[in-house]
Parts: sequence; C-alpha cells; structure tokens
Amino acid sequence: MGDIVEKDLSYSIVKAAYEVFNELGPGFAEDIYEEAMIFVLKKYGHVPEQQKRVDVYFQGENMGFHKLDLVVNERVVLELKAVSEIAAVHKQQALAYLKATGLQLAIVINFGAGRLQFARIVNTRQKKITSNQSSF
Repeated sequence: MGDIVEKDLSYSIVKAAYEVFNELGPGFAEDIYEEAMIFVLKKYGHVPEQQKRVDVYFQGENMGFHKLDLVVNERVVLELKAVSEIAAVHKQQALAYLKATGLQLAIVINFGAGRLQFARIVNTRQKKITSNQSSF
C-alpha cells in the first residue's frame, strides 16, 4: 500500500504548475492560471479537460452538478486557486469532486501565495456517487 497514487502523472502536473508559477508569479485571476496550465499540460503531452461537468446524485436523484477546473488524462482532478493559502475547505471541495467522479486523486494548486502551493487529495473509497449506491 506504499504506492503513490498516479505518481508519474502527479509529478508532471506539479512540474507544469511550477513552470506556470515561475513565469507568471502570483496576482492573476484563476482563469489565467487555468489557461496557462492547459497550455503547459498539452505541451507535456497530456489531455486536459476544462470545466468538465460532473453530475451529483443524492438517494438516486440528480441534485445538480459541479464544474471541475481541469481533469488531466481522465485520471486526476485539478482544482486551481489564486488565494493567500490553501484552506481546509479547498481540500474538502476536491474530495467532494473525487466522490462525484469516482476518481482517486485530486491536486489543489494555489498560485496566489508568495510561493506555489499544492495539496494531493486521495479518495480512498474510490466509489462514484451514483443512484444505486446506498448510504452508510
């Protein structure tokens, strides 16, 4: 169980984030960083999906949807921020996105601080919230 989830892809994503941060620095809006991340991720040979819509179900009924900032190679959710600090609520939001998608890894990346910040969020349950899932 010592394996790091999506190790190589994670490394490549963080490398891309450093490339973006080193050139742009802090102070821009999230959408600028999102576009720059898409540019660099594509340059690295990845397939980023922007503003991917994910439906959320509760007891079999659709309650609405999330729009994910980026999903890379259909495997990793990226939640991009331009704030002073990554907060617990940002990590919880990323975990909710993982629950909604059934994916195992999200990375919260913050471009708004004096240095690049990132947090890996792992969904240990790895089960998508669907209409046929029972609650505990």
